[in-house]
Amino acid sequence: MAIETTIFSNLIFNEEYARKVIPFLKGEYFADPKDRVTFQIIDEYVAKYNALPSKEAMAIDLSNKTGLNEQTFKSVVEVIEGLTKEDTQTDWLVDQTEKFCQEKAVYNAIMESIQILDDKTGVKSKGSIPQVLSDALGVSFDTHIGHDFIENAEDRFEFYHRKENRLPFDLDYFNKITNGGLPNKTLNIILAGTGVGKSLTMCHMAAANLLTGKNVLYITLEMADKEIAKRIDANLLDIPIQELELIPKDIYDKKMAKIKGKTSSKLIVKEYPTACAGSANFRHLINELKLKKKFMPDVIYIDYLNICMSSRIKHGANVNSYTLVKAIAEELRGLAVEFDVPLISATQTTRSGYSNSDLGLEDTSESFGLPATADFMFGISTSEELEALGQIMVKQLKNRYNDAGNHRRFVVGIDRTKMRLYDVEQDAQDLQEDIPAFDKSSFGEQEYDRNAPKKKFDKSKFEGFK
Repeated sequence: MAIETTIFSNLIFNEEYARKVIPFLKGEYFADPKDRVTFQIIDEYVAKYNALPSKEAMAIDLSNKTGLNEQTFKSVVEVIEGLTKEDTQTDWLVDQTEKFCQEKAVYNAIMESIQILDDKTGVKSKGSIPQVLSDALGVSFDTHIGHDFIENAEDRFEFYHRKENRLPFDLDYFNKITNGGLPNKTLNIILAGTGVGKSLTMCHMAAANLLTGKNVLYITLEMADKEIAKRIDANLLDIPIQELELIPKDIYDKKMAKIKGKTSSKLIVKEYPTACAGSANFRHLINELKLKKKFMPDVIYIDYLNICMSSRIKHGANVNSYTLVKAIAEELRGLAVEFDVPLISATQTTRSGYSNSDLGLEDTSESFGLPATADFMFGISTSEELEALGQIMVKQLKNRYNDAGNHRRFVVGIDRTKMRLYDVEQDAQDLQEDIPAFDKSSFGEQEYDRNAPKKKFDKSKFEGFK
């Protein structure tokens, strides 16, 4: 018996099977006209009545169909009459149906690719072929219909004790506040003012990821790709960025060979014009890298989010910044989920946030929809005192991985000449977690005095008062 006949029989006699597979079946998977019409009759009936059709109902619907030639009509009648109730194990049948759909999807994709190659009209470009094949290879059944709180308690217990795959930092306090690093499928945002160190922080993290054996994709829409690579060079080669132009070729080659010996992973830097690329472009880039360089990133950096383009909202559309930036954030988080990686990006502070030594979520520029979408968000700020000490202040703003009140504020060392961050001594963290930098300023102390609870007047403190 052909697999198509088995599928049709179970679609009308096995409700458990039908509910699992019918959302994934498509008419295009059935090459024979009689099979395609048979499936169409079943699919239309289920969509309209939310129930499985009987053989009699199928026969009536067939008689009402127009546009069928006599041969096809007779063939469909024979198929319907031959459908019988089968005693087949449902899980096995679901697996076989999934395999059938995957094979048909790949076959159809190959045939479509050949048509694209032969097409002279240019309606579809040859560059769309990898995506066509990728979509076909990605066909699978998701038959999970929810987590049963009582029956799936054992699965939940195992989940609680399963060690999650995370991307660790090389900075102690960042690992503490994230429970060991960034999980996959997450959007992580750095909030800072202009010139404080957003790109420096991302370049440092990218360099650290490379040395720990991770494939890194760094997308820049702000600076040239070689400027980003220059910052990473300063970090990894341990050379001040101003001296890179002075280093002899042989010394540079030796240092690069030493780095190559430490890791087998790759770091790719891709430059796009400002506001001219979005998640669709980044998805195409990743597929191209996979196809041409056999490169799949373990982490993605995008410098930076606000100057990306939305793939859903057309350029020039009459939308406000809240909607636009939130759309971009949602698309980038979707990209992280699709490729199962953590994605790190950055955003600017508002004008008032630029001079604020104690950043908050309200200091996010353009759209509060960004922190609403992000999984992890931290702000970095500086001051003359911190710059003199070679430090920057880090403050947790949103944290889905841990309690945001745990180590809410801390400082890390910064070496701007070598584009590097580093852990500082523990005594440098003194008071940072409990007292905001604003409260330690002279204005903050005055504000505290003004708002302190009023005490009862004590006339004994005033000499000569009667």
